[in-house]
Amino acid sequence: MNEQNSDRLDQFTGMQKAAILMIQLGAEISAEVFKHFKDDLTEEMTKEIIKMRDVHPMISRLVTDEFYHMVLAQHYILEGGYVYAKQVLEMALGTAKAHEIISRVQGSMGLKGFNVLNDVDPNQLLTFIQKEHPQTIALVLSQINRKQAASIISELPPNIQSDVIYRIANMDQVSPDLIQEVEDVLESRVDFSSLGRKIGGVKAVAEVLNLVGQSTEKTILGGLAQKDAKMAEEIEKLMFIFEDILLLSDRSVQQVLGRVDNKEVAMAMKAASDEVKNKIFGNMSERASTMLKEELEFMGPVKLKDVEDAQQRIIETIRKMEEEGEIVIGGAGKGEEIVE
Repeated sequence: MNEQNSDRLDQFTGMQKAAILMIQLGAEISAEVFKHFKDDLTEEMTKEIIKMRDVHPMISRLVTDEFYHMVLAQHYILEGGYVYAKQVLEMALGTAKAHEIISRVQGSMGLKGFNVLNDVDPNQLLTFIQKEHPQTIALVLSQINRKQAASIISELPPNIQSDVIYRIANMDQVSPDLIQEVEDVLESRVDFSSLGRKIGGVKAVAEVLNLVGQSTEKTILGGLAQKDAKMAEEIEKLMFIFEDILLLSDRSVQQVLGRVDNKEVAMAMKAASDEVKNKIFGNMSERASTMLKEELEFMGPVKLKDVEDAQQRIIETIRKMEEEGEIVIGGAGKGEEIVE
């Protein structure tokens, strides 16, 4: 299910989707389902079914598909746990949709702990974990979304950053007892009213470091290289930085430029190498290139953080386009050539 289809479904409430599904199931099966409803739910569902007219066949199919995958997700969670369910659904649906479906199923199943950390404000989570042992911090950060983890990593003391990253990269399997122990503490100390991913690994670290900004990234990788140079090199190979635009084909660069604002590109280019600038200028029309050069010329001095933020937003766009299959980033690894 792609992003456009997800947007279509987001227009409907859960009750409306249920009504569409009941219509799809037919009168006989729906009648059996109604037997398990309480009176107030039966009445509400009946009203929604009556309101449903001229539902587009595409919407009906999308609702049925979503229900099917939610049933599968619940089965996978019960049979093999959260990590297993996530892995299977990611292969079938992609990361974003898998996470969305599992989150809904977790809510209906009453699952807590790490599974709801993604809704907690990063500052609140930082307050909770910053005084914990680096291993505990690593475990928590390995379970939340990458943006949230990057935000927290950036605020940790420099001497702790590389230690935590090292532990995440070395993390593979953690005993259920330890996970349960930390989850129990989270539930008792983190305020969820203000509202797991795969355990660690170098890929998870690379995804986090892609989001922390170049200054923090260099500090962490430098500290990590002192602990394990080979690991630092492996992580760096998996990362995509702004200079890696050179790895994109001309066609891919043109597609990316079509998705980002020129002012954003100009800000990002303030600290870019001549090679990157030439790559970008070379994939624009003469008029667009002239306008961008004028924008750069009149921009004047800017804060490094603003430049890094602009670069990061473009990197996120590139990553998203890669996930959606619109572009390819340099083959299987940095520096590898691809043939189009």
